[in-house]
Amino acid sequence: MPAQPSAPAALLDAVSTPLLITSEQGVVFWRNDAARRLEQLIGDSLDVLPFATAVPDGPPVELRCPAADGSTRHFRVTCRRAPGVPAEDGDPVPLLYEFTDVTDERAAQHRADDYAWRLNRIEQLARVGTWEWHLPTDQVVWSPTLKAMIGLAPETDLDYPTYREMIHPDDLGLVEAALDQAIRDGSSFTYVHRMYRADGRQMRVLQCYGEVFTDESGQPLRMLGTAHDITEIRQAQDELAYLATHDPLTGLPNRRALTARMSELTAAGGTTAALLLLDIDNFKDINDLRGHTVGDEVLRLLARLLTEHLPAEAVLGRLGGDEFAVLLPSCDADQALAVGAGLCDLVARTPLAVHDEPLRVTLSIGAAPLDSTDDDTLLLAHADLALYQAKGEGRNRARLFAPEQQRLAAERVHVVSRVRRALETGQLQLDAQPIIDLTDERIRSYELLLRVRDDQRRQIGPGEFLPALERGDMIYELDRWVVETATRALASARAAGMDLRFDVNISSRSLEDPSFGDWVVGTLTAAGVPATQLGLEITETTAIENLDAARRLASTLTSAGCRFSLDDFGAGYGSFVYLKHLPFSTVKIAGEFVRHADHGGSDPILIDAVVRAAHGLGMRTVAEHIDRPELVPVLRRLGVDRGQGYHLGRPEPLRTLMERVGSPDGVSATVS
Repeated sequence: MPAQPSAPAALLDAVSTPLLITSEQGVVFWRNDAARRLEQLIGDSLDVLPFATAVPDGPPVELRCPAADGSTRHFRVTCRRAPGVPAEDGDPVPLLYEFTDVTDERAAQHRADDYAWRLNRIEQLARVGTWEWHLPTDQVVWSPTLKAMIGLAPETDLDYPTYREMIHPDDLGLVEAALDQAIRDGSSFTYVHRMYRADGRQMRVLQCYGEVFTDESGQPLRMLGTAHDITEIRQAQDELAYLATHDPLTGLPNRRALTARMSELTAAGGTTAALLLLDIDNFKDINDLRGHTVGDEVLRLLARLLTEHLPAEAVLGRLGGDEFAVLLPSCDADQALAVGAGLCDLVARTPLAVHDEPLRVTLSIGAAPLDSTDDDTLLLAHADLALYQAKGEGRNRARLFAPEQQRLAAERVHVVSRVRRALETGQLQLDAQPIIDLTDERIRSYELLLRVRDDQRRQIGPGEFLPALERGDMIYELDRWVVETATRALASARAAGMDLRFDVNISSRSLEDPSFGDWVVGTLTAAGVPATQLGLEITETTAIENLDAARRLASTLTSAGCRFSLDDFGAGYGSFVYLKHLPFSTVKIAGEFVRHADHGGSDPILIDAVVRAAHGLGMRTVAEHIDRPELVPVLRRLGVDRGQGYHLGRPEPLRTLMERVGSPDGVSATVS
């Protein structure tokens, strides 16, 4: 066994570092006071620790040791041979183990590692990397996140020349100018540049911020910077900027871009230019009959066709819906009209291949020269007036703005204002014209007709103000006002013990409103008026142009019990096919066939055909514009059920009719 420590070994007892002396076999035969204090700290003997894993004169090992207070202590253990400690003859030199408490050191390291981990994670989440440029050595140190951004492995070394080669050539001058300025001034810097990834193909957009650090003399030593990967942000910004000025369906400039260009031209002054407004004729039919997918494809194909055939300096754009515009710089009025006519001809003779099926469309075009106005809003308005004329004259043509169109437009605006004022002041009224049974000459219903009775000298009728109202949204309000007024009158008549029947005309705009039919039925129900007492009329042309909407409204009304009449039958296309597909209760024969029915010719034959078709489909017939007594027996022989016209009864104010309803004699009206 080894002897007890000699005086030199005893000196070790005074040091503050825990020490153990063991045999080669690991048997502890001496410990200093510091070791005993350590054993008190951990609440156990040091013998239980695997300290013997430390190799004599080898590298230190680290041990984790639970302390008596529940904490964990970390010790670095080194092992050396202890020649100053005597051993018996034949025994090897004892081993000296030194325990160094590195708990605080490990805690600091853990905090540093944790900070580095969190910094790295934050960089990854924020897509922000960091870099440091050592100016004296020209060495660039990148964070792992920044290297990953451009496809470099974490162990890759990167110097400034290599970094420089990865910058997009067009941005290199910008980057170096910003860095040179920062080095000269010792200031902060910022720039955005494109950078190739390590594969040399993909490219990222980086937004960089940084600052320069100097020594005491002001000499720049290093630069620190951040790089934020804004590739996706920049792409989104570019897309938003593109969408702000372009139509997403066709890729053409949108209204904002066109009006901005027009503003530039008008602001320049003395510039020769013109504007074309293009509208696809009957485009709604394409959407209704073939679907919006086909409609969208038509718009794309038309945009491509127009682009290929317009002058190189022309700017084609889409204003919205089926409306396009062409801005023609260096083009006078006559040239613009010629371009418009050429486009009409081009589109009319060029079928559009939609899903391998040729589809033909036509255009209506309005042209306006810039010299007619110095305002882009007026330029658009003038072209729109010309477009309105082109549509009114039959479509598939181009028309040039003329001052007369502005006068007519001003008159339309004045008419609409009069109707609006009359509606608000109670000067918009309804007249009631009787519809007579031609067999017993009794009144079966009243058609309600709009009248404006204001203080203006020149009176206006429905034929004058309704087309103007159709161009705006006021027609919706007007149709509902008529239905509500008729419903109140019917309710008042029922309260007086009289059942009346009214028929009212509605516009094509309300026909297209999918909620209108349910609203009518709901209005009648709320007023306690049977649906059988109200009928709605639409013209033949309106029905044909809005076939699906007409079918929907007819179904809603007739299912509830309302009458639904086809007005002016024969004045438009006169197709009996629509009678087959639309559930009308009444067909009103146009006055064009009625006025001279007593003179023979083709009119009686056509009336007879309408009557037979209507009766065969379970519909009644009404002859309009009966203004002479001679017509009544002829129409009766042809089988016409009912009639209306000045001979049978002139229109009178609805309020006059309602006053008679309350009188003892009542009114002559029956329900059948």
